[in-house]
Amino acid sequence: MVGKFVLGAVIIVLLSATAVASALLLEVDASIKQVKETSVPIEGVKNVLDPVPLGAPQTILLLGSDRRFADIKAKLKPRSDTIIVAHLDPDQNATATMSLPRDLRVQIPGHGMRKINEAYELGGPKLTIRTVRELLSIPIHHVVSMHFGGFRRAVDRLGCVYADVDRRYFNDNMGPGENYATIDLKPGYQKLCGQDALDYVRFRHEDSDFVRAARQQQFLTQAKAQIGVGRLLSDRRELLRIFGRYTETDIAQRNTPVILNLLKLAYESSKKPITEIQFPATDSADRASVEISDEALVETVQRFIDVRGPDAVEDPAAKQQPKRIRARRALAPGLVAAEREGENHVLATDVRLGPLGLPVFFPAVRLARGGYVQSSSPRSYEVHDRRKTRHRAYRIVLYAGEVGQYYGLQGTTWKTPPILANPTDERRIGNRLYRRYFDGAKIRLMAWKTPQAVYWVANSLTLKLTNRQMIDFAQSAQTIAP
Repeated sequence: MVGKFVLGAVIIVLLSATAVASALLLEVDASIKQVKETSVPIEGVKNVLDPVPLGAPQTILLLGSDRRFADIKAKLKPRSDTIIVAHLDPDQNATATMSLPRDLRVQIPGHGMRKINEAYELGGPKLTIRTVRELLSIPIHHVVSMHFGGFRRAVDRLGCVYADVDRRYFNDNMGPGENYATIDLKPGYQKLCGQDALDYVRFRHEDSDFVRAARQQQFLTQAKAQIGVGRLLSDRRELLRIFGRYTETDIAQRNTPVILNLLKLAYESSKKPITEIQFPATDSADRASVEISDEALVETVQRFIDVRGPDAVEDPAAKQQPKRIRARRALAPGLVAAEREGENHVLATDVRLGPLGLPVFFPAVRLARGGYVQSSSPRSYEVHDRRKTRHRAYRIVLYAGEVGQYYGLQGTTWKTPPILANPTDERRIGNRLYRRYFDGAKIRLMAWKTPQAVYWVANSLTLKLTNRQMIDFAQSAQTIAP
């Protein structure tokens, strides 16, 4: 079984940088010295990276390879499992990240048309930098490569991360076929620590590279929102030790002004939300790789450079006087009525949880494709907050009719879960007040409160439900009539 690098490892890079950048305000010399001492240099990339423009935006290339100890011992060349770019620009209202599919067919300098992950095998980070720069036509200022161990240890060191797990993730490699990493996670909002977090973000057994990238980005976004600068600052030395031990980067070879500039930039960017720019590649004719048209590539790179964050609330009084959306009679295209089906699906769970103070809401509509996931839904369980207080919870999972695409409804007596902090806006529909959470122009979550609990409906990882479908899906939520 080949170990796979995960996009979620970016959290270590960005958050460690944020911690050090905060420390710079107090002890510049000590922090820069520590960066140089703990960072392991990547050989051979200094003359390949673009000059670092002091005070200007910078682009960081983050790499991960399928290297294992056994491969190193056997002198086998690894391929890059994950290639992402992050753009730090404090003048934009978001930090942009973009994942490049590892099966993307590109022109690799000196080697012709190949899959992009082969660049690492053929020429290491140096050739990968050249390949990505020529593909995107943008400068690459820094490069970071990270291993599994650092991700696990950093997540644990930071107190784990609460994640909205969209479905059941399970694999034990007992059946025939290709082996993948083992995993056993049940659906629902929950705290993920080291190995579970790694298993979650690297999972690729039953979905596509696009879904996996979206899952990793969502984990990163939730982690960044939950872990404050104060925690990073207080624990910066240990985080830098982890960062240095499990990453390789050009930063150690840079002079003091360049490091200082990068860390200040990371600190300023850490205040902004992370926005994932989808890379719209499509399957090639032989389905052995993916490709992107020149027009789509140019448009995607432009969105990456000129990234937009979540739309702000129009005026400060908007949250005090939420706008009202008139309820529609006709369902959004693609939805069908399913009140009886939903009621039957949650009946046993409602009997269990209702008397315990958690009335069970269920959706009375669903996508026409797919349906309820019977094997792992509804799941009733308990979730503990950071004070170890126990809260009841349940999750309803629906399949969206496409590989790796699941959406659902969550309820919990934990009234202040981190995922519901900082809504984009509030809207009143009928008699219910909703908090909406956008990812770019798409609604990712819609939440509402009752005296006993909070509830939210969650879009699929790649946001397959339209905004109208999400609004109607949330509006249809109801409890079983007595």
